[in-house]
Amino acid sequence: MDESLQRLLDAEARAEQIVQQADAERERIIQGALMEARGEEDRFEARIPELHKSFVDKAEARAEQTSAEIKRRFDERHTQLRDYAEQREAEALEAAFALLIAPGS
Repeated sequence: MDESLQRLLDAEARAEQIVQQADAERERIIQGALMEARGEEDRFEARIPELHKSFVDKAEARAEQTSAEIKRRFDERHTQLRDYAEQREAEALEAAFALLIAPGS
């Protein structure tokens, strides 16, 4: 009986040792994961200015493109209005001369 009891005590001691090793390994893994997460967070925070600059650069490029498109449309409209005014200039001069020559008619 003493021998059986001793084997049980030895098995319990080995089991306790295995549990302690597993706990230590679990804690090591947790600490490693925390350190890795902190490192990733630091790398991300270090990239924030770069990400911000990239966003601003893209926004500025879109703004310049939109501004160029608006200017192009303005220039097209200005040319159309100028052409229209030139087409109507002769008619306006004729009407003005007619009024000067015969104001009452």
